[in-house]
Amino acid sequence: MFDDEDDDFQEQNLNEDLQQFELHLKGQSSVFLDSDRIEGILDHFLINGNYQKAKQAAEYGMERFGYNQLFILRKAQSLSGLGQLNEAMDLVNQLEKIGDNQLEVTLTKAALFSQLRDSKNAIKYFKSALILCEPEDKDEIYLDIAMEYQNLGQTREAIDVLKEAITTNPQNEGALYEIAFLYDQLGDYKNAIKCYTDFIDENPYSYTAWYNLGNAHSKLEDFDKAVIAYDYAILINVNFGPAHFNMANAYLSQEKFHKAIEHFHECIKLDGEEAMALCYLGEAHEQLNELELARHYYKRSLELTPMLSEAWLGLGIITDIEGNTREGITLIQKALHYDQENAGIYHVLAGAYEKLNEIDLAKANYITSLDLDPNDEECLSDYVDLLMEESPLEALKVLQEFMVDNIDNRIAKVLEVNLKWMLGQKSQAIELFAKCLQENSTKAKSIFEINPKLLDDQDFLNLSAE
Repeated sequence: MFDDEDDDFQEQNLNEDLQQFELHLKGQSSVFLDSDRIEGILDHFLINGNYQKAKQAAEYGMERFGYNQLFILRKAQSLSGLGQLNEAMDLVNQLEKIGDNQLEVTLTKAALFSQLRDSKNAIKYFKSALILCEPEDKDEIYLDIAMEYQNLGQTREAIDVLKEAITTNPQNEGALYEIAFLYDQLGDYKNAIKCYTDFIDENPYSYTAWYNLGNAHSKLEDFDKAVIAYDYAILINVNFGPAHFNMANAYLSQEKFHKAIEHFHECIKLDGEEAMALCYLGEAHEQLNELELARHYYKRSLELTPMLSEAWLGLGIITDIEGNTREGITLIQKALHYDQENAGIYHVLAGAYEKLNEIDLAKANYITSLDLDPNDEECLSDYVDLLMEESPLEALKVLQEFMVDNIDNRIAKVLEVNLKWMLGQKSQAIELFAKCLQENSTKAKSIFEINPKLLDDQDFLNLSAE
């Protein structure tokens, strides 16, 4: 009860002091305001972002209490808020020589260097502040340092500093969340997942943490876990549209098209019609062979975003499916016009030209697609299949040339196994198949999908069974 009365009393006094200060600015007040009361006025203006009034209050304090260096510091902070950074730095440099309020002066100088985009000096002064501050304040300064490292593009250094923050204060949610975000940016999704999970252990009702956890699982293509995480995000906040959108995409990747459609509609219901959601709805209906619905959503998507390449591509694909391949190519080329670095569009275009038996154009587009994305396994498989129809020997030569510079395409060696077998080089094929099994047995066994005839070859079956 007494605390509430004290708060009311202080608020009343502050309001009276603010009124007197406003009268002073108009030249109408002669009431004496002591140093503490001016500090209260100053803090009020700074907290509320009224930097011009804060500057005036600081100057008022400097006139009457010149011995109190705090007013100079507050003026510097007010100037900082007004963007008058050089003037603010001059005042802070004066205070640095005097030595009063050393911690706050150091932090203010660090913040000024940050505003000046001089991250190296900002880091230097934040680190000096670490030596001066109390242990319980260190973690927040570590966060400031990490932000400066991020500004310098030094993500690993930022992560190391954030680890220090978490060691200092394991309850610092901001540091834990930020480190997970940085791991995510680096593509280190396993560490990102660990950090999000640790964060959720302490904050189980953070729907954004569950959402980001789902995103990390999605990037690892672990869609079952992604769906679970998105589901928790939606349970906590049923109106969180992005979780519905990403859950729909996860279902799309799992070929659960009806579930995907359900969540895309929920996303649109919450956030309004958006071009990508409509486009993906079109894709889901396309996969269900509901081509008229697919066309409807692709066209609706283009009404909102006429240059959306994915929607033009979708229209081209369904037009091709309907037997109008030449018209489909025109639409696919429209998609390419808006996204000329998209390997997937060249891949689709290659397949369409192959269907029309325009082999040179098909080859050219397969090559362009693989130049842009040499790790695309499906594209490489389709290209090799096309070459095999003309000459398995030429296909093997092209594949081996491709593999010299592109060692990360995991299907390449398996395709080489098949080509060697087809060319009668069985012993070499079996030897290479054994190596493929050691490197990635699941990928190696896809040879039986590529060439079902090998299911009748006992040597291949015996190796795969080991």
